[in-house]
Amino acid sequence: MRLVRLLPLLMSAALVLPAAAFAADQYVPLQQRMSAEEFKAAGLDKLSPDELKNLDAWLSGHGKTVTKMVDQSGKPVFYPSSEKAGPVQGRVQGHFSGFNGHGQFTLDNGQVWQQADATQIACLSSDNPKVTIRRSLMGNWIMAVDGCNDQTSVRRVK
Repeated sequence: MRLVRLLPLLMSAALVLPAAAFAADQYVPLQQRMSAEEFKAAGLDKLSPDELKNLDAWLSGHGKTVTKMVDQSGKPVFYPSSEKAGPVQGRVQGHFSGFNGHGQFTLDNGQVWQQADATQIACLSSDNPKVTIRRSLMGNWIMAVDGCNDQTSVRRVK
């Protein structure tokens, strides 16, 4: 008897949810998505109304890119789509004696990684040790340094 009463509610939800998802996927024109300053800085104010309309039409026909990771200010985190999610290998530049909970590590390939948790781990001191940084199952980056029996979570800052 209760199921019979819930059936109209379930049917309504089944009809409303796809409509809400469709509305969320609708293209929003550039002038509404950007501030006036951003619009002008991008040079879009120089386009004629027809050129702007054509640009909006082109953008609406191409899939959106969703950035899954952003920093505190809302800007995308630096992980180019061309970058493999496979391990990063290199050497820490300079002296390494462990993880202090807030350390930054510059690698010989120019990348800079910062410890993402407050874990403090003492390791054997070494100069320019080999390092491997890999993705975890949850999408975070894990750093392991030769000569250190533990690893920690890191995030790329450069």
